[in-house]
Amino acid sequence: MDAEALRTFVTVAETGHFQAAADELGISQQAVSKRIAALERHLGVMLLVRTSRGSRPSPDGQVFLPYAKKVLVVVEQAEQAVRPGSRPLRVDVLNRRISPAQAVYRFHRSHPERELDVVRLSSENAAQAAQAVLEGTVDASFRALAADQVPAGISVERLMDAPLELLVGPGHPLADATHVRPAELAGHRIWIPGITPGTEWAAFYRSLSGAFGLSIDALGPDFGPEALMDTLAESNSLATLVGRGDRYLWPRAHDLRRIPLSDPTPVYPHVLLFRSGDQHPVLTALRAYLGTAGPRCPQDVWAPEWVGAADRTTEPAGTN
Repeated sequence: MDAEALRTFVTVAETGHFQAAADELGISQQAVSKRIAALERHLGVMLLVRTSRGSRPSPDGQVFLPYAKKVLVVVEQAEQAVRPGSRPLRVDVLNRRISPAQAVYRFHRSHPERELDVVRLSSENAAQAAQAVLEGTVDASFRALAADQVPAGISVERLMDAPLELLVGPGHPLADATHVRPAELAGHRIWIPGITPGTEWAAFYRSLSGAFGLSIDALGPDFGPEALMDTLAESNSLATLVGRGDRYLWPRAHDLRRIPLSDPTPVYPHVLLFRSGDQHPVLTALRAYLGTAGPRCPQDVWAPEWVGAADRTTEPAGTN
C-alpha cells in the first residue's frame, strides 16, 4: 500500500477539498485524484464522496480513516528511527583498554550531548568487523585492515597510530632505559598472551617480529591483563608491548616501567572503518575529533606495509 496515497486520502478527508489537499501536499489536483483513485482500486471500495461543496469520507472511508492515520504515524516513526543522528552511533572499539576506546571516551567527555553506543566485537577479525559495518551491525570499527581486504562500500581512514612501548618489571635488564630501539629487543622474550591466529593483531606482531628479528610469543593461557602485570613484576626476563594510549593499571608495589620505543617508533595503525556515504552527525564529529586530538607521532615510524599510508596520523594522550 502506497504511504503517499494514504497521506493524500487523510489530507483530503481533513481539508474537505482536493485542491486544498493538493496545496498542502505541494502537488497538483490531478495527482491527488490519481492517488485517491489508485487507493480505491487497491481496496475495492469508494473512500470519498464528491459533492458540490467538496469531498467527505464515505462510510467505508470513515472506517478506514483512523487506521490510515495510525499507519502514517508508524511510517513517520520508522523514518525517524533511521534518520542520521536519530539514534546513537554504534562504535566497535575491540577492547576498552586500548587507544581507540580511550579516544572515544575522551570524545564523549568533550561532547556529552553526542549519543554513543560503544561495543566490543572481540571475537571477530578485521575482515569480519568490516562486514559487520557493511551490514549495519555497527556503524564504525577500529581495526588494522590491509588495503586489499577493504570491501566495496566501506571507507577507511587511518586516524590514530598508537606508538608502542615496552612494559617490564623492575628487575628486567632494560628497566632503567629512557628509550629502546626495536632492534635492541632481539634476544629478549616478549610475551603477549591472547594473540589469536587469523586476527589483525596476530598479523601485526608477525610483521613486527620479522622486521626487527624479535621473539614474540603467546605461550600459556591468557588470564587477563592483571595476571600479566603480576607476572611481569616478578620476572627478570619477560617483557610485553603496549600502546602508549592503552590504559593498564597495576599495584604501586609492582613498579612496572613503560619504556618508549624509538629509532624507529613502531606504531599500531588503528584504522576507522565506516560505511561509505554515512552521514551520521556523530560519526562526522568523531572523525573530526580523532583527526586533531592528541600530539602527532614522531616522523620516524614503522608500520606494516600492508596497512598502507596514513593521511592523518595522531596518537591519544598516554595514560597509565
